[in-house]
Amino acid sequence: MAITAPHSTTLALAYALSAAESGFPVIPLSPSKLPALRSPHRDRPGSGSGPCRGECGLPGHGVHDATTDPAAVRALFAAAPWATGYGIACGRAPHHLVGIDLDVTPTTATAGVGAGPGLGEGMGVDATPDSVAALQQLAFQHLFTLPETVVVLTPSGGRHIWLSGPAGVTVPNSAGRLAPGIDVRGAGGYLVGPGSVSARGAYRLAPGSAGLTPAPCPRALLRLLTPPERVRHAGPGGRRGRPAQGHGLVQFVLAAHAGQRNTRLFWAACRAYEHGFGEALVESLVDAAVRTGLAEHEARATIASASRLTAGPA
Repeated sequence: MAITAPHSTTLALAYALSAAESGFPVIPLSPSKLPALRSPHRDRPGSGSGPCRGECGLPGHGVHDATTDPAAVRALFAAAPWATGYGIACGRAPHHLVGIDLDVTPTTATAGVGAGPGLGEGMGVDATPDSVAALQQLAFQHLFTLPETVVVLTPSGGRHIWLSGPAGVTVPNSAGRLAPGIDVRGAGGYLVGPGSVSARGAYRLAPGSAGLTPAPCPRALLRLLTPPERVRHAGPGGRRGRPAQGHGLVQFVLAAHAGQRNTRLFWAACRAYEHGFGEALVESLVDAAVRTGLAEHEARATIASASRLTAGPA
């Protein structure tokens, strides 16, 4: 494990405590932007009742460890002295944070591209015109304007736009579903907090963001982020079947032979979560994996790994 300078962890803890005080649940992150604490269940097979999300009382459950309690935050960082940053859990009260992640092309410099609130005006950031233009096009087509809100600049030159979603509405994580270069972090995901230091550099607030809180997500944009649930067809005996858009993924798993069952299941689960219907497809994927000969607890553990990966840092 790489040696981390003590002051890096101290600074990360200070930023994390400040965020927690403002109502943002936090976890410590390693320089790779992944949760700093490993799962306490990594060497033990599952019980078959689904992945543990912290019910065991031990740390190491990724975003499920996120807390606003100062004592708990200190305990998490004490257990991870190599942490150099912190993650903020999305979708949690009181802010119900939603993150819009605009990816970048390192060789592209477009400060000034995207005249409009939150789309680059005055932010002095190099962002790929594809992601900025795509978000502009969505705003134009669906008649919304991004409000003044928190924007975090990433080491690669991109930006995270913070918005607040309404209570009771679940925004799924997605990668490129809205448009190429635009990722979304919602329930079960997390954003790297400003002040964090990763292997690629530091995350910082954009000029004008200090003192702001996440603005409410425009309703038209929220509708794009929360697509309606697809119609499900009744299976044998009236059992509710899999979502129509997941049929091909389930068939892909069913076609697996010995030696490729886990790989196919993991790939299919990743694609499902990336497209926003992972949770709805879990039981169908588990059923398919079990029919190929995979143990249920192993199938659920594999799907849980896919969920964690696709809900990873933005």
